[in-house]
Amino acid sequence: MDLALPPRVTPRAFARLAEINEGADAPRALRVAVEGGGCSGFQYSIDMGEPSDGDLVLEGEGQKVVVDEVSLPFLSNAVIDFADELIGARFVIENPNATSSCGCGTSFSM
Repeated sequence: MDLALPPRVTPRAFARLAEINEGADAPRALRVAVEGGGCSGFQYSIDMGEPSDGDLVLEGEGQKVVVDEVSLPFLSNAVIDFADELIGARFVIENPNATSSCGCGTSFSM
């Protein structure tokens, strides 16, 4: 069994978060969570917020990405990245724990 490691955030994701927070009086963290639902059983929730007690805080380039303790096991060894593609720009999660995913890119099963 693979050793459970925290998710990793790419420099590209931290750079995009820095752009989002540029000029903000109080920069906010990118919150990544896993919730039940979606077309494959679980879905990612990505929004801006503040760190809470018990959150894992990943820091880089003066920015913070937070993952709550309930979501953490689902995101073990995952990579949080930012993709700027023809169909749109968005934060993406490469999750080795997902056995399948949906075409929407936010839903997966384990």
